[in-house]
Amino acid sequence: MTPRATYRVQLTKDFPFKAAEAVVPYLADLGISHLYASPITTARSGSTHGYDVVDPARINPELGGEDGFRSLVAALRAHDMGIIIDIVPNHMGVAGGENPWWNDILRLGHASPYADYFDIDWNGPLILPILGAPLADVIAQSDLVLGSKGGAHLLLYGEQKLPLRPDGPREGDVATIAHAQHYALVHWRAANDLLNWRRFFSINELAGLRVEEPSVFENTHALYFRLYREGLIDGLRIDHVDGLSDPAGYCRQLRARMDAIRPGAIILVEKILGAQEALATDWGVDGTSGYDFMRDIMALLHDPEGEPPLARLWAALDADHADPQEVVRQAKRDMLDWQFEAQLAACVEAFGMLASSSGDATIEAWTTPMLRRAIACLLQAFPVYRTYGDGRSAPASDAVARADAWEAARSQLAPGEGPVARQILAWLAGDGPGSADFAAQAVRKFQQLSAPIAAKGVEDTAFYRRAPLLSANEVGSAPEQFAISPAEFHRRVMARARDFPGAMLATATHDHKRGEDSRARIATLSAIPELWADRVQQWNIFADEHGSGVHPADRYQLFQTLFGAWSDEATSPRFEERILAWQQKSLREARLRSSWEDPALDYEKKAARLVSNLLADRNFASNLAQFVKQMAPASRINSLVQTTLKFCLPGVPDIYQGCELKDLSLVDPDNRRAVDYTRRKALLAMRDVGGDGKLQLVHRLLSMRRDNPELFASGTYEPVQVEGPRAGHVLAFTRSHNDVHLTCAFMIRAAATVAATGDLPPAEWWQNTHLVFDELVQAHRLFAHEPFLINLDKGSK
Repeated sequence: MTPRATYRVQLTKDFPFKAAEAVVPYLADLGISHLYASPITTARSGSTHGYDVVDPARINPELGGEDGFRSLVAALRAHDMGIIIDIVPNHMGVAGGENPWWNDILRLGHASPYADYFDIDWNGPLILPILGAPLADVIAQSDLVLGSKGGAHLLLYGEQKLPLRPDGPREGDVATIAHAQHYALVHWRAANDLLNWRRFFSINELAGLRVEEPSVFENTHALYFRLYREGLIDGLRIDHVDGLSDPAGYCRQLRARMDAIRPGAIILVEKILGAQEALATDWGVDGTSGYDFMRDIMALLHDPEGEPPLARLWAALDADHADPQEVVRQAKRDMLDWQFEAQLAACVEAFGMLASSSGDATIEAWTTPMLRRAIACLLQAFPVYRTYGDGRSAPASDAVARADAWEAARSQLAPGEGPVARQILAWLAGDGPGSADFAAQAVRKFQQLSAPIAAKGVEDTAFYRRAPLLSANEVGSAPEQFAISPAEFHRRVMARARDFPGAMLATATHDHKRGEDSRARIATLSAIPELWADRVQQWNIFADEHGSGVHPADRYQLFQTLFGAWSDEATSPRFEERILAWQQKSLREARLRSSWEDPALDYEKKAARLVSNLLADRNFASNLAQFVKQMAPASRINSLVQTTLKFCLPGVPDIYQGCELKDLSLVDPDNRRAVDYTRRKALLAMRDVGGDGKLQLVHRLLSMRRDNPELFASGTYEPVQVEGPRAGHVLAFTRSHNDVHLTCAFMIRAAATVAATGDLPPAEWWQNTHLVFDELVQAHRLFAHEPFLINLDKGSK
């Protein structure tokens, strides 16, 4: 079943299969073809996301188990709908004693049949960073004790139930017993320096899998193959594909196995693409899960002329974090130093072994510190998540990333150590002396380190440290790309249509930092930087009156967030709670004035007081509400354009749960709140007599896709030429399949004039700008009443 449109749901014990089944009729009525579900396999008890899988062979009983899943699928099939499920091949949850494979490793060490399932360096006992204090202190406080369950002897620490090795002591001194195990209990703060196994990013509860091993692949995927064989699923979305040892090989293997069962499986990958990076066409996948589209649509809506003044405004607030490239470099450096020291040390050791095997006296003389400095410098400079070599060769497309990394790193290298960095890059390309086995190991460790450094350094740190415009700081965004031209947008659309016509088109996800309509609203500020700066100055006066003591950059991000999220609920306690939760996360992720590891509670209290005082200040609230109202027409245009484009372009549009209505959500967990489907069903039922504008638009567009599946699945895409002084404010294209023709035209980047007048731009604003169809069409006539045109013709073009 070819997807027309997907709908993402977050399954939890509070929204299990039964709850999802209840909304299937509504989704079918809306026009959705496929449910797109978060992971369904057994995760840790009470998991709110499902990515901490503890048993990949069993459907999660908290969600309803296999019976519940079969009932959901039966309901979907009854409405001619399919299902795509999210799978997690990169890691498993290992906390709380719920993972039987991990427990067996704790009990038997390297002798466990699962010892090679996880990416562990068996150079000593398995490091377990689960203690809240040093081991001696924990024992002295009687927090680590002996116990048993079901006849098994255990060490008990909080919720942790740790099995004892069968050949070791089971009675007596707790310290002696603890030191005798196949694992070493250490303070959680020591994880970054001591860990001897790969984890997901910097999360100690998620251990990296070696899915490249045949037995691991089979045992972690058997359930998915069975479900596909029985016709219970239609496709898979691969979580964090760049975390794997060999993403390309994994995807090809997965495609081969699925096709052997039945050709036509949907396979999508969660991958963050660099601004100029393209997904490889030989992986056997249908495309990405849509972060690249989310990035491109925002870059299209941003007015490029707003970037310099907004950058100056930010620099005046925080000169130390003004240069985007330096902010990213420093953030990556901090992540290496603070969270990935152990993984970096393992990578350096691997390259040291490779250098020692080179047979080249110069290379063999390189010291460990020299290798460490060069590797760290390259990791900070890499422009993409990773490359895809195997130590023997590398894809040709990797060459650009390596060249860009060298150009960015060369001025940062220690004097005289350029040859070390160049040789490391050569090894990444599969070119260099030394043992082939050592090269494969070193390249693998570098590539599996560069991906989390990019993720943690850019999205989770730099985007919280530098924020001239928060709509540009989204998962998948590129710091160096504020805006793109309509021509560049067309180029990217055509490349996606050519290479991955089944790729997802997302505008909101379970990982987004701001909802799609909040970003669309904030994007309008790019067109009015001077007006925005004046407003910020006014709001700072309010903040000063409340004696905030909060850094100007933190105030500025708060102002943007309030502007983006402001709604009718803004005067409620719940809104304040949401803003406070966002603010705490923002401050701690930035790690400038607070952090998760060492919260600066006094500063956080000052920041929280500022939020509470501003929201309680009627004058401030009135000022902000007035500004939101002033920008409402321009914000609405951005939202309409973003929504309509998603459903008209080549690809498969995805709706994140609830986002068929206005989405002003914040970063998780705010974006994973329960969805009011009763309200949505009622509004959809009103489609002929009123209801919600966005919901009705989505329904009409989905109906158009349902009635013309070939047009949207395989129709041509042709940009329409736009001429005149305002050509950069129009995006237009046509799509055709046989005798069905679609014409689309969108007004973009007109927020300044819309904000000034509260209406669509007047005819004189367009200055004779026109679109070149079979005849010239004046833009002012086309956009006289609506900011976009959608025209579907069946018959002669």
